[in-house]
Amino acid sequence: MAVTATDGGGLQEIVLAGPRGFCAGVERAIEIVEQALAVVGVPIYVRREIVHNRHVVEGLRQKGALFVDELDEVPAGATVVFSAHGVSPAVRVDAVNRGLRVIDATCPLVTKVHIEAIRYAREGYTIVLVGHEDHDEVIGTTGEAPRRIVVIDSVAQAESLVVVDPEKVLGAANSSNAARLREVAEALGTEARLINDVRDIQTEWLDGVERVGVTAGASTPEFLVRQVVEFLQSRGTPVAREFHVVEEDVRFGLPHELLEIAREAGARSTGTPS
Repeated sequence: MAVTATDGGGLQEIVLAGPRGFCAGVERAIEIVEQALAVVGVPIYVRREIVHNRHVVEGLRQKGALFVDELDEVPAGATVVFSAHGVSPAVRVDAVNRGLRVIDATCPLVTKVHIEAIRYAREGYTIVLVGHEDHDEVIGTTGEAPRRIVVIDSVAQAESLVVVDPEKVLGAANSSNAARLREVAEALGTEARLINDVRDIQTEWLDGVERVGVTAGASTPEFLVRQVVEFLQSRGTPVAREFHVVEEDVRFGLPHELLEIAREAGARSTGTPS
């Protein structure tokens, strides 16, 4: 979550950026784990954090989700959910070999990136992936075409990059990381802070501040944003208004394997053949 400030004569206004917070892929991933808990029962294993937000993860953990780093921590035959960030083909093979029942919560947009990576790799392109090589999403994408994907995370690496055929390169510089929100705000001349929740706010940041802007990354639940707004309003009851640049109406369906499990559970409960 990012908070930006404009100097002035005391806090008078809070501007909430929109859209903000959960994207459709994150909403879908959380719903998948909740539905799996309801249909399959406890425990449901989840490989890695379903989304990168500790509040979301802890909430699902309290409901019975067990988060693991690797599949060797999951008992044979158990149900495991893959996170929204996607996995490499090697992880899928491992799941099959271990006899696990997989529910794939990979964001459809991440799946689209994987498909594009495979296509460009087959056409002989070098794929330049901008990101951190230890991030789950980067690991999953790289695993689709490890011999064709080059991961860079700095200007220096980009400047020193050498490819086989300069005419056959693909690159992407976008990132969903909340840190990018802060960087964009700072580039526009505001004083920006990156916080996990309201407890990270230092009151001295607000000294002499007239207007505060609040936005949030794709894994940030809305209640955290509201807590920040309530805290800011407690310091003089400033007006809070929404500023929408675009409207989002993207929705993704649930994975077929979860729907199949739900259908089987329904058949068992009614005693009808599945």
